[in-house]
Amino acid sequence: MSNTSSDSAMSNNSPAATIERKELLGHPVGLYILFFTEMWERFSYYGMRGILTLYIAASATGVDPGLGWSNKDALWLYGWYTMLVYVASIPGGWIADKFLGQKKTVLWGGILLCLGHGTLAIPQDWAFFTGLALIILGVGGLKPNISTMVGGLYKEGDIRRDSGFTIFYIGINIGAFLSSITVGLVAYYYGWHYGFGLAGIGMLLGQIVYMAGQKHLKGVGEHIGSADSGIDPEVAKRPLTKIEKDRVIVLLISFLIVVVFWGAFEQAGGLMNLYTDAKVDRFIGMSWLEEIPAAVFQSLNAGFIIIFGTIVAAFWARMKRKGRESSSLFKMAIGTIIMGLGYVFMMFASQEASSEAFGKAAMIWIVLAYLFHTLGELSTSPVSLSFITKLAPMKYASLMMGVYFAATGFGNKLAGSIGESSQLEPYSGTMTASIEEVYEVTEVQEFEIKTTDGIEDVEDYAINLDKNFSFKTEVYLQDGSIVYERMDSDEKMGNLFEMDAEEQGRLKAYLEEVNATPDAPYHAQLLFEKDKDAAQVAENVGDGKDYGVSFVIEEEQSAQEYKTFRMLVIFTVAFGILLILFLKRLKKLTHGAEEAERDLSLEEAEVESH
Repeated sequence: MSNTSSDSAMSNNSPAATIERKELLGHPVGLYILFFTEMWERFSYYGMRGILTLYIAASATGVDPGLGWSNKDALWLYGWYTMLVYVASIPGGWIADKFLGQKKTVLWGGILLCLGHGTLAIPQDWAFFTGLALIILGVGGLKPNISTMVGGLYKEGDIRRDSGFTIFYIGINIGAFLSSITVGLVAYYYGWHYGFGLAGIGMLLGQIVYMAGQKHLKGVGEHIGSADSGIDPEVAKRPLTKIEKDRVIVLLISFLIVVVFWGAFEQAGGLMNLYTDAKVDRFIGMSWLEEIPAAVFQSLNAGFIIIFGTIVAAFWARMKRKGRESSSLFKMAIGTIIMGLGYVFMMFASQEASSEAFGKAAMIWIVLAYLFHTLGELSTSPVSLSFITKLAPMKYASLMMGVYFAATGFGNKLAGSIGESSQLEPYSGTMTASIEEVYEVTEVQEFEIKTTDGIEDVEDYAINLDKNFSFKTEVYLQDGSIVYERMDSDEKMGNLFEMDAEEQGRLKAYLEEVNATPDAPYHAQLLFEKDKDAAQVAENVGDGKDYGVSFVIEEEQSAQEYKTFRMLVIFTVAFGILLILFLKRLKKLTHGAEEAERDLSLEEAEVESH
C-alpha cells in the first residue's frame, strides 16, 4: 500500500496542490482563464479549418479565387496540415518539460499563432503556406501545454477533474461554434482572406485573455525547479517506478484509440465538408441568405457540444457514483462506437443523393451525423485529456500530452487519407472548340468583377472574362464511341474537347463495365476552366484559349463515397467492441488510478463545517 501511495503521488500532475485557489461555480478561477484562452484559440483554428479545403479546392480563376486544386489534392494537403499541427505538440511538450515550463510555452505558442493567422489574411500564395507553417509551430507550443495546465489546477483524486476538462472542452467548442458561422459567412460574402483575417482577430483576443489572467495561474505550468513551481527538482531526475511504467503503457495503448477515433471523426473538415458543399440541399430561400454556406455546417458539432457537454459529463459522473463501469477506457470505447454509427446517416445521405442524376441529400442527414459524432466525442476527447493528467508521470506531463496530440495528428492524417481515397481521379482533357462555338452553347451571365474602383457587375459570356463554365451531361457508349449529351437540350458536347488515348481508354473501360447505354446513361458535369498561369497574363483575357476540361462520373463517385462511409461504420464499431473485450486487462495496468476518485470539494466543505 505504501508503495502505491508514493508512486501515485509522484504521478500527480497538480504541482500546486497546496495552493488555495479562488473558485467560481465550484472550479478554480484559473480554469475560466484557460477556458477563454482556448476558446479564442479554437475560434481561430476551426474558423480557418472550416474554409481551408474549400479555399484550396476553389477555382483559381473563379469569382473569388482559391488555389484551384482538385478535391483529391485539397484533402491530401488537409491531411498533412492537420497531422503536422498536432505532431508539433511533441516538441512543444518537450520544450515545456525541459526548458520553459508549460506557462511560458503557451505564451510563445500564442504569439506564433497570432503571426500565422495574420499572415493568412494576405492574399498571396507565399503568405498562405507561410501562415500554415507558423500555425503548426504555434499550436504545437500551445495545445499540449494549456491542456496539461488544466489538470494542474486540481488536487490528486479530485473527482471534479473530469468535469473541469468538460467545461474546458465546452470553451473549445464555443469558439469552434462561433467561428464556423462567422468565419464561414465572412468568407462567403467578402472573400476567403477576410475569413482568415477574422480568425486571426480571434487568436489575438485569446492571447490578451491569457496574458491578463496570469495571477489566477500562480504555481501552475511552471518549469520544474523554478521558484514558483513548488516541486522538488529531484523529481525530474528520479527513474520511473514500475507503476509509472505500467501507466505509460496504458497511455500509449489509449493513443491507438485516439488515432482510430480522430481518423474517423475528422472527416468533418475534409470529406464531409466537400460532400456538404456539393451534394447536400442547403437552399433555405431566405431574403438575406439563399443557401447556407457549407462551412457553417461545421458549427453543428460545436453547438451540440455546448448543449450536451455537461449532460454527458453528468451522466458518466452519476454512473461512477453508482459504482457502474465508467472508466476512461470504457468511455472512450463507447464514444468510438457512437461516433462511428453517425456515418450510418451519411450512408442514407449518399443513397438519397444518388437516387437521381445530380441529386441532393436532405440536410437532416448531416445534422444527425454530426449529433452522433458529438455524443461520441464527448465520451472520448475530454476524457482522454483528463486520463493523461491522471496517469502521466509528473516529469513527462507535457510530453505525454504532446504524444496524445501527436496521436490526434496521425488520426487527422488518416482522416485525410481516407477522404482522399474517397475522391476519384477526375477525367481530364483540353478544350478544342473556338470561342464562337462556345458562344453557341453558353449564355450571357452577370459577374462581379474586381476593379481599381471596387467591384462592378458585368454582363458577358464567361469565356470573355476567363471565367469557368460547365454543362451537366449524360455519358454513354454508342457504336463504340463515348457520347456526351447535354441534359437540358439533348445537344452533343463531345466536339468541345478532346482527351488523350489513355484517359479515353480509362473512361471507355468503365462505361463498358457498367453497361452505360443511351437508355441507361451515366452522368457527368463537364467543368471548363482556364489555366491559372495563363489567366494571370493580361493579354490573354478573353482569348478563349488555354481551357481544360475535367469531370467525374457522378454514379462512380457516389458509389465510392458510400463505400467510404460504410467502411467507417464497420471499422469504428468493431474497434470499440474489441477494446471493451480487453478492458479488464488494461485497467489492471492503471493500478487503480481512477478507483480512488472522490468529491474532494464536498469532503473539504464537511471538514470546514466541523
